[in-house]
Amino acid sequence: MSNCQQAQSAEPMLTVHEDAFYEFFRPYRHPQSSCDIWGGVGLETFGADLELVKSLPTTNLWTVVDGDGGDQWILTGIHTVNRICYLITEAAHDWKEIEFRIPRRGYSLTPMGLKRQINKLNHLFQ
Repeated sequence: MSNCQQAQSAEPMLTVHEDAFYEFFRPYRHPQSSCDIWGGVGLETFGADLELVKSLPTTNLWTVVDGDGGDQWILTGIHTVNRICYLITEAAHDWKEIEFRIPRRGYSLTPMGLKRQINKLNHLFQ
């Protein structure tokens, strides 16, 4: 298979609302975190928190970044450009093609909307 064919057969990026991220991946406050950011579950991008991030399994690490248009995004792994903080989760992302949108105009999903997005994640991780 050529590189072009491989690129075309790759799964497209799944974009999901942040509510599904919290429900499905379950971020938590690491006992060694030194700052209280991002609702208490974030790890800073410098100092002792950054050293802690570097020592953790990358399949459970996420980066919150600023995006275009005022939205923010939760991305798999460790990123350095436009980063706000890092998150660690109970469930691993296994490097799936996934990103979570945090809308500039904050809103939450309805229970039905959340269930639909969780179903998409369940399907992705089958």
